[in-house]
Amino acid sequence: MTRRTLEDVPSLENAQRPSRRNPLRRFCLGAVVGAILLAIALGAGLGVGLKKKSSNAHPSLASMSSDGSDRNVQVPPASNFVLRGQQALAQEPATTRYYDFVLEQRYGAPDGFNKTMLVVNGMYPGPTIEVNSDDRIVVNVTNLMPNATARGTSYYDGTNGVTQCGIPPGSSLVYNFTLDGWVGSTWWHAHMSTQYTDGLSGAFIVHNRTEKLVAQVDGELSIQLSDLYHRFSDDLLVQYLSRAGMTGEGLAGVTQGNETNRFNSSFTNYTLVANSTYRLRLVNTGSFAAASFSVDDHPLTVVEADGVLVEPFTVSSLDIDVAQRYSVLLTTNQTAGAYWMRYTVSQDAFTYTEQSGNYDILGVLRYGVDDAAMPASSEPGNSSAVDSLPAFDVGQLVPADAQNPPAPNQSVLYFLAVYENTANNNWLAFVNSTSWSPLQGQSTLLDGWAATTQGVSTNDSQLVVTIPDSDETQVVQVVYNNLDDGDHPFHLHGHKFWIMGQGQGRYQEQALQEQNPMRRDTVVFPAYTWTVLRFVADNPGVWIMHCHLVWHMASGLAMQFATLPQATAELVAAAPRVLQEQCASLRSG
Repeated sequence: MTRRTLEDVPSLENAQRPSRRNPLRRFCLGAVVGAILLAIALGAGLGVGLKKKSSNAHPSLASMSSDGSDRNVQVPPASNFVLRGQQALAQEPATTRYYDFVLEQRYGAPDGFNKTMLVVNGMYPGPTIEVNSDDRIVVNVTNLMPNATARGTSYYDGTNGVTQCGIPPGSSLVYNFTLDGWVGSTWWHAHMSTQYTDGLSGAFIVHNRTEKLVAQVDGELSIQLSDLYHRFSDDLLVQYLSRAGMTGEGLAGVTQGNETNRFNSSFTNYTLVANSTYRLRLVNTGSFAAASFSVDDHPLTVVEADGVLVEPFTVSSLDIDVAQRYSVLLTTNQTAGAYWMRYTVSQDAFTYTEQSGNYDILGVLRYGVDDAAMPASSEPGNSSAVDSLPAFDVGQLVPADAQNPPAPNQSVLYFLAVYENTANNNWLAFVNSTSWSPLQGQSTLLDGWAATTQGVSTNDSQLVVTIPDSDETQVVQVVYNNLDDGDHPFHLHGHKFWIMGQGQGRYQEQALQEQNPMRRDTVVFPAYTWTVLRFVADNPGVWIMHCHLVWHMASGLAMQFATLPQATAELVAAAPRVLQEQCASLRSG
């Protein structure tokens, strides 16, 4: 991976450093905030080949038109994130749904702070995809790769260097795929380096026609939570990987693209119907920070995690790690009025903070009152019924559709080590002894790694575990020992896994949960702990397993599983020629 030097990055000032944190292993938060952006999410990959452009360019040079208007990023109104919902879509027959995505670099201020952004169709958050699970999705992408992880077409998974090489500047690619029954709350986003940090993300909602939850729901909203940076992510990455580490970058917080109190922007707000139940589809689309979400005086009933319905339980607030998704039910049965939605940015992972930082982001939810009504006070609500509710704990998650995992017939063991000093004085992340870096103009899937490797294949930048063909179903058990002092939310493409167990220290054959363990596709590996995952390797392709903290993935914290080599080879042989042509173009360019 070609990276610029530290001298190319502007210096940062005004940071305060807590002495207890290691600046080389964590990240700094300057003018912080978070973001409530109403669009939903999961993890659909996008890979884009972009020419470099200075993040310090004046807006008239970077992206604005001569009149300074039509080249600005547009923030969609809150009404854009009121979903049609399952009740409406379930009445429609299976169909093909078409979307056109155009990627551009524009100048925008989603939180009131002007900066260069990468956006789809001129807006941030990007367009929402809302479909039924039996629909076909066709997305015509110009210089962008959006897609959902789709069985049978893994070459549309959109991961740079793994399933594709990226769409060269000025080129297009048509994604044409089905979801094979996948349902739930998800998101599409760029999957090349740190691009989604600059704005390439949007909601992806997949409805289950027969989901029984629909009888309880009167409406659906998508709510996207994110840390938002005030500088271009390329610049931040250069400094983050340097020997000095990150030293004072600022974030900004938004609520549906608008945040107040810092940069003269406005609150996101919803006017709902009283005595109704709404499904809030929440996702943390951030780059580094975990988030806590709540609504004053309203309990939240958790019903979904990463596309898996769970036995309902009620909490006062919900903690959401990066790339994780939850659905909660909220009933508008309190006194008519306006209430604060709160998004609190976790400060645990940050080395540096600034006094100007804003860690508590607000939005407005109202019913039974005028559309302009606002909460009387910025102080948290004091409902005793809500305050007495238990705190959210991932241990409360139990799949509503009980499944006991099959016994494993393949087992692998991995160690995570983050930010070891390398020969060139950069800090990188490692899975075992490999620090992942995307192959330039190449793809492990299209290059046939699944067919040509046996067992575990490694080089300086690729750790690929091939799950061999077999007459019996291949069930893989993966043990991760996190040797780092930080938490890591890991996401597996192409599969859901069972979380068989977690605990302090290293795994030493501790007892596992064999009865209906939680299933999902994103799990947090806490600092200095072990985690055992199990999944059925029945989806042909090469699938990346990576930390979803963008700075950690960009520094190498990723590996790959190559499943069903024979079927994968047949799949690659049938892949559109344009994929190989675009790889060749990027190699020669």
